[in-house]
Amino acid sequence: MHREDHSAGKIIEFGLLAILIFSPLPAASVNEWSILVIQLAALILMATYLLLKEKIADHGILSRSLKWPRLLFVSFFLFLLVQIIPLPKFLIKVFSSQTYSYRSHFSIDFPTQKLLSISIIPGHTLQEGLEMLSYVLLGFLVIKIVTTRRQIMRMFSVLIVLGAFEALYGLFELTNRHPRILFYKKVHTLDSVTGTFVNRNHLSGYLEMIIPLAIGLMIARIDLFSISGSSWKEKLVRFSEKGLAVNLLITMAIILMSLGIVFSKSRSGVTILVLTFILFFEFAILNFGVSQQRKKWIKIFLISSLLVITVISLYIGIGANIERFSLDNLLREQRPAYWASALRIFSRFPFFGSGLGTFGSLYPDVEQDGTLVRAFHAHNDYLEYLAELGFLGMGLLLGGVLFLAIKSFLVWRERRHPEVKGLALGGLVSIICILIHSLTDFNLHIPANMLLFSVVVSLTIVASFYRWSEAKSREK
Repeated sequence: MHREDHSAGKIIEFGLLAILIFSPLPAASVNEWSILVIQLAALILMATYLLLKEKIADHGILSRSLKWPRLLFVSFFLFLLVQIIPLPKFLIKVFSSQTYSYRSHFSIDFPTQKLLSISIIPGHTLQEGLEMLSYVLLGFLVIKIVTTRRQIMRMFSVLIVLGAFEALYGLFELTNRHPRILFYKKVHTLDSVTGTFVNRNHLSGYLEMIIPLAIGLMIARIDLFSISGSSWKEKLVRFSEKGLAVNLLITMAIILMSLGIVFSKSRSGVTILVLTFILFFEFAILNFGVSQQRKKWIKIFLISSLLVITVISLYIGIGANIERFSLDNLLREQRPAYWASALRIFSRFPFFGSGLGTFGSLYPDVEQDGTLVRAFHAHNDYLEYLAELGFLGMGLLLGGVLFLAIKSFLVWRERRHPEVKGLALGGLVSIICILIHSLTDFNLHIPANMLLFSVVVSLTIVASFYRWSEAKSREK
């Protein structure tokens, strides 16, 4: 590669790191100006990549494995284009009769309109579509640019530092008499850790994606998968040999982020935190096999980890979390009403959806509980996307993500490189955790979290295929 292209590759890599560092700081980038910064950054970095005279060499096996995800994501954005572009009225009546009926009732100039869009509010769909495109482009750049061990380790390290900062800053502001969200005065959930996020559940979702990466990096550093038969003394020696100071810092970061989730008082966050450790050991069982000795070691370690988490939680005041888990609090939640409304929208627009980004605008028309609360999101990413995209759009979007995750898992199971096993495992657990949390919240509608999710998915597939060709050549 030419020196100019090498420099441009460095610019793209550090540009990716810069936008990752920026995204959570201004209230998780929920404001329009910060979303614009992310979009412009994605556009500039993508343009820089396209201008490279000599592209960074593709990993042949990985590139071929991404054929279907590429097709699904391209089809998804073509689907959004179909939602937006004006079409003759008769076509809308045929393909989306509910859109036709809705427009006829609520559009004053409907009789004079000759063209209609499938999306109820095409401007919202265009805005949300461009935002989602920026996340996909940034994920694409991670796959193309982050190809070496040093780059993978650097990205893991930056994300872990970010997570530790968010937890530490949130804990600090919890002791402040006049708490802030970095640049803004904190108004809501003053008794909970939120870091630079407005909502405690979204901070929890952010940390849920980083804690598994930190654990995965620790596993990779101490080659846990290659020392499964070693004694505890040998394991401790290996732990100290692999950079004791760094290992201790990673351990402290994991503990700090775990405390951040517990102090956030996020019900889903606390549940997912426990699930994180369970998932790691379930995956470990898949890797180690079913021998009684290894199963016994895993069981002991799992029980010990859960006991430690329980003791720490009781010490710092788990009572507040238990109160938030109480049936009375759950019944007062509006989530079931939001979910029912999302399903009603989906029933009206089952195939093409109401248009990406239109849930908040349609909610007053479909809510039936008599409340005057306005909902901007359905508190369930799947139901919200299903209502806005219908079967077709949801199938394309979810299909692309699941293909990458499942492919990463299948490759992970075949790999024997201990470092790859740890890093890819961290990514897999991270993806599973946020996908489960998305059943009860809208983490994937928060820019900082959606950007992190896109990067984690891309980083996981990169890590799982790392040095694959070398491994195959040795097998021959």
